[in-house]
Amino acid sequence: MYSFRASSLRRTLIFDEARCETPQNLKRSPLTGETIRPNRSVLIVLFFGVLIGAMDIAILGPAIPAIREAFGLTDRLVSWMFSIWVLANLVSVPIMTKLADRFGQKRIYLLDITLFGLGSMIVAAAPSFEIVLAGRALQGMAAAGIFPVAASVAAAVIPVEHRGKAFGLLGSVFGIAFIIGPILAGLMLTLGWRWLYLANVPMALLVLLFGLKTLPKTEITSTSPLDLKGLFALGGLLLCFAYALSVFDSSDVVGSLTSWRILSAILAVILLVPMFVWIEKRAIDPVLRLDLFKNRQVALASVNAIGAGVNEAAFIFFPTIVVLAHGVTTSEAAFMLLPMMVAVALGSPLAGRLLDRTGSKFIILLSNLLLVLGMLGVATSPSSKAVFYLGSSLIGLGMAGLLGSSLNYILIHEARKQEKSISQGLITLNISIGQLFSAAAVGAIAASAATPLQGYSNAFTAIVVLTLVVMSLSFLLRNRDEEQAAIREKGAE
Repeated sequence: MYSFRASSLRRTLIFDEARCETPQNLKRSPLTGETIRPNRSVLIVLFFGVLIGAMDIAILGPAIPAIREAFGLTDRLVSWMFSIWVLANLVSVPIMTKLADRFGQKRIYLLDITLFGLGSMIVAAAPSFEIVLAGRALQGMAAAGIFPVAASVAAAVIPVEHRGKAFGLLGSVFGIAFIIGPILAGLMLTLGWRWLYLANVPMALLVLLFGLKTLPKTEITSTSPLDLKGLFALGGLLLCFAYALSVFDSSDVVGSLTSWRILSAILAVILLVPMFVWIEKRAIDPVLRLDLFKNRQVALASVNAIGAGVNEAAFIFFPTIVVLAHGVTTSEAAFMLLPMMVAVALGSPLAGRLLDRTGSKFIILLSNLLLVLGMLGVATSPSSKAVFYLGSSLIGLGMAGLLGSSLNYILIHEARKQEKSISQGLITLNISIGQLFSAAAVGAIAASAATPLQGYSNAFTAIVVLTLVVMSLSFLLRNRDEEQAAIREKGAE
């Protein structure tokens, strides 16, 4: 199914032997003095693990029409193919990342790969749509660990001076997946939609087998009792929050806000937030250390992650805008998004290389500026194909800089050693929150305008304003010298 080969990837990885020492030739990082055991094979395993998760998102669009026809579903029912994945993913992020910090990244990463393969098998063999949703939920739960844990493993095997490159490589996977995913999905749909999910199984098995051999073992960081109360409280809070946004009907804002389902979910969130804070303040080993948010770098990275999620969710509406503005078919609209996906695939490793030289502040400011310019172009001139191509490409480059490396870079260096995975999960969590908010808000704004196209223009203009606010706050981030001094200090602890 996949066109990448490990041998070719080895030749094209951005880490040469001189910089990526082998276990037989250990060296210390000149920045922190820590002993590092980098391994190209580890990066390959992480690359393909993240790829199968990203491909699962990329093939959903082409798969939905076939699944809808196979089970005789309505549009609202079939939308749960995505909604159930988001719900399971959002709830599972803090659980999987906390377990990874507690019991070792290797164990949880491979567990998630196994669960993802199992979920794919369930979807492929499902005799009913209910079973399909069960498999999708399992896939979403597994993906919650695959993405952030891969970043924490990469940080463990790559010297500080080259971590931006590693994060950039992993970030490029999403652009690659959204380029080749729809193409491969179109080919495999000739065999039947079930093959789209069955093809995940051998890939997951290969990642599992090579991961068992190559991924580094990590020691158990704590013997204190697991904070089960905190896990359940946070999981319940996120579930209610995600459910309220997922059932929100943007075409009927008043009706949605007065719906007993949404009101009860919001009430549950209001009650669970102080309960979670109370539990975490008293926990010996909390799920999420609340003091982490007192760190200015972490707080600003979280704000940027929410902003990135808001911009990323706008992608969902781009095909609709293209159809409305240019009168093309949905298939042609999908091809018009390819420049944006190419920009993500190429921009992520480029941003990673720059990150190691310039620091995270420069990349974050530049990425937000690209998002503002790109989104402003799409919002103000949706009928111009040239502006759309240029604007969407700038958006792709901006997203590559935020999601590919810089935010992960900040959290991996600000978090304690025993919370590396949960810190990466915090980025994923905030991105998901931004996505959910954006999807509901854009739909509501679009539905309130005189014409749908004008509505989307208004919504994207609102996103531009929000991104400008986030960009302004980002000037408070540490510059490169301050950031590296903080890294040295942590390395000396």
